[in-house]
Amino acid sequence: MKNLSIRVKITMWFTLILVFITSCTYVIVFSVNRQLMQKTIRDELIRTVEDNVDEVEYYKNIGKIDPQEVDYYMAFRGGYLEIDDDFLDKVNEVYTSLYSEDVTLLYGENPISRQTADLEFADAKIQHLTVNDTLYYIFDRKLVLEGLEGLWLRGVVSENQGMTQMAAITQLLLLFLPLFVVLAVIGGYLFARRMLRPIQEISESAARIGDSGDLKERIELGGGNDELHQLAASFNEMFQRLEDAFETERQFTSDASHELRTPISVITAQCEMTLEETRSVEEYKLALRTIQRQGRKMSKLINDMLDFTRLEMRAESYTRESVDMTELVRSVCFDMALIKEKNITLKCDVQEGVRMQGNRQLLSRLLANLISNAYRYGRDDGCILVGLKLVGQGTELSVCDNGIGILPEEQTKIFRRFYQADNSHSGLGTGLGLSMAYEIAQFHGGEIRVESEPGKGSKFTVILKN
Repeated sequence: MKNLSIRVKITMWFTLILVFITSCTYVIVFSVNRQLMQKTIRDELIRTVEDNVDEVEYYKNIGKIDPQEVDYYMAFRGGYLEIDDDFLDKVNEVYTSLYSEDVTLLYGENPISRQTADLEFADAKIQHLTVNDTLYYIFDRKLVLEGLEGLWLRGVVSENQGMTQMAAITQLLLLFLPLFVVLAVIGGYLFARRMLRPIQEISESAARIGDSGDLKERIELGGGNDELHQLAASFNEMFQRLEDAFETERQFTSDASHELRTPISVITAQCEMTLEETRSVEEYKLALRTIQRQGRKMSKLINDMLDFTRLEMRAESYTRESVDMTELVRSVCFDMALIKEKNITLKCDVQEGVRMQGNRQLLSRLLANLISNAYRYGRDDGCILVGLKLVGQGTELSVCDNGIGILPEEQTKIFRRFYQADNSHSGLGTGLGLSMAYEIAQFHGGEIRVESEPGKGSKFTVILKN
């Protein structure tokens, strides 16, 4: 079973269920039909006997009888009995016969007359008698018209009367039900193959993408909105995310290589130039300071990359706790106000008693990155304002500066890794600060937005869920 295709498995289960249902249908139809047939036989017996009650008449004088009639006449009690010419004929396997009160057969045919010789009459009641393993139904009617006193009509019919019809119905069932099952199985197989064709196409497309490595290829099933089309759409969405992820990783690797190449090249060039000839102490110190500066830049870049990767790949390693955001923001602002880069003033306006569930280290990093970015792109003698307040079910953290601002076309790019809007400041950072801030906001189920006008400054707003 494990090696069979889904189409074959579905067809097999469908066939088993259909055979079971067909068998149950056959049994039910046969049982119900047998009961109906028995009822029909009894009803036919009663109807036939009741119809014949009026077909027996008594005449005192035979001269009153119409000579044109061809009915049967027999002498009875000084008169005559007229019996309709069709009376007592076998009708639909029902035998009707005329009896005297002492169970003497006067006229007609009874296939079990000897077995019923001792059977007393029961007016308008059906009696049963089994003869040679065959069940017979017997129905008696007492004649009450003038001159017919003491006479009885007895109808007899065998249960086998309906067997011929039952056999015909059974033959039809045995012929058409298996034929119906075969046709249904064939139809079910073809239907299953058609319905499962999209799955095969999905499988083939996925295998093709896996073999070629081309994540730009998509699964095309045509129009539709059923479950299989939704599955194909989910696969296409997954491929799109994988493509974006691989593209991001390629770009990340390329950017990281580029960022590391510059300091390495500077260090190598500085070392080669210094070693070419004997230098003075001051020249050696200058070379070492250059190497130290570039080494620190590389170290910071590598640490930022490791932190970024850890946040992306091992976010669960950062525990959450109740963080006093009011105290955290004041603490970070106090520390970073000591920088006094470009003579920029750092102020904070925070609401009291703001707490949230989060990681203190990451939240401190987020705010520090935003403030560092504001310092980097701020004006001389400028101002940075940090704000904190509760909004609805969340916490709003904002960093506003009056620096150089950001062009509208660059505002959607600044959260990319290694992207720096102003190349004149590219040597001051790694290009990962805002990307890290964005990831930290995402980690806390929040978002980060930017509002900026070139020449007037920027405002970064972070909305964090409490």
